[in-house]
Amino acid sequence: MTTLPPTSDRRPIAARRLAFIQNLAAALARRQVQPNLISIIGLVASLIAAALLVLTSQPSHPTRIYFLLAAGLIQLRLLCNVIDGLVAVEGNMKSPTGELYNEIPDRLSDIATLIGFGYAADSFPTLGYIAAIAAVFVAYIRTVGKGCGLPADFRGPMAKQQRMFLVTVCSIYMAAAPRGWQPLYESRGLPALTLVVIIVGCVITSLHRGIGIAHGLRSRAGSP
Repeated sequence: MTTLPPTSDRRPIAARRLAFIQNLAAALARRQVQPNLISIIGLVASLIAAALLVLTSQPSHPTRIYFLLAAGLIQLRLLCNVIDGLVAVEGNMKSPTGELYNEIPDRLSDIATLIGFGYAADSFPTLGYIAAIAAVFVAYIRTVGKGCGLPADFRGPMAKQQRMFLVTVCSIYMAAAPRGWQPLYESRGLPALTLVVIIVGCVITSLHRGIGIAHGLRSRAGSP
């Protein structure tokens, strides 16, 4: 098994230490697969997932299959997010534009997935837009901290992994559960509730990160 060195200022993801992930990254690096290309593949996967989620609301389409495919593509996007940096380190293929490919596709993926989930069956579009804004704001707060010279703050409770985990689990449930186990309230169901949880979690996460930044700046200045 190839052990890859830890990368600095990157999201702490336990999956990076898995043998499968490290071996996959090493194999891609040996084949000179560009990290930026991996980031783009992740974005494409999320865009397709978003389209499939939207299609679940169309009665003439195979809703359960679309939910299941969307869940798989969301996980593919996260896999790409995990291995792009590892490939850059293992293959010594760090790019001057790597940070752009690391951040911009991530934000677009979040926006597409959450808005698409808002248009999914038993969901509510307005909640999807609010969740997308909240997710971008969480990332913005982290960027503000980095701009102030502080370490990147990836804490939750509703960081990217948690948001996509909830969407994935809900999608799998919608694909597998009998219709009688999918309660509705005024045509809104579990996807809408999931978005509400994501929004509330993003608000809490933004507050945690903002307070953390303020504390770091005060500590650096030597003030209480």
